[in-house]
Amino acid sequence: MTKRKHKREKAQLFHHLTQQAQAGPPTDHDAPLSADTAAAIPLLANLTESRELTKMKKFRFQLLHEWIVTHLPPGHVADVGGGKGLLAYLLQKSGWQATVIDPVPQELPPKYKDLDLNRRVKIGPDETVPRIDRPFSPALAEPFDLLVSMHAHGCNVQLIDVAATSGKPIILLPCCIIDEPLLPAPGQHWIACLMDYAQERNLQVQPFRLNFRGQNIGLFIAR
Repeated sequence: MTKRKHKREKAQLFHHLTQQAQAGPPTDHDAPLSADTAAAIPLLANLTESRELTKMKKFRFQLLHEWIVTHLPPGHVADVGGGKGLLAYLLQKSGWQATVIDPVPQELPPKYKDLDLNRRVKIGPDETVPRIDRPFSPALAEPFDLLVSMHAHGCNVQLIDVAATSGKPIILLPCCIIDEPLLPAPGQHWIACLMDYAQERNLQVQPFRLNFRGQNIGLFIAR
């Protein structure tokens, strides 16, 4: 990567993070769910914490990849807000067609940890994943069989609407409430708000939990 390109990427990332910071600090609506709070939400009451040693948050891409390939047949997936594209890269290695949709252009990381082999694996400098360097909009969902959003700001409600109108399944790992057209009711957690919204749109919601620290509850949403 040239120095000029590196500076441009850093400037774009800085602008992106500045916008997030201006949206305000996290609130109880979007803080990681405690066990007691989850137990009070009917759809989440049966989710159990993993008995394995909890992994670090940086391994969330590997863990979500593992969940997807275990539960779903290969298809054409969009990783919305996919950042550097590690999840898309791992899915591509597992036989999926995977595309990143993210307004900030980034290159794949140079390496990642293979959790099965318990060692670092290098990503070749010529390896790539397809990218659409634009903010997500419903029109971009057309060619995909599955849409995934891990902590992608401003996309959760849009993706639920896409699932309701197109029948395409989606996977959400919701995080902060930034640039969303919907807000939780007083005392309601953001995840519960999204589940209610999906059910109001006649969608089925299957929650799951990944084994990493932080907001690790995902939602598989489909007709």
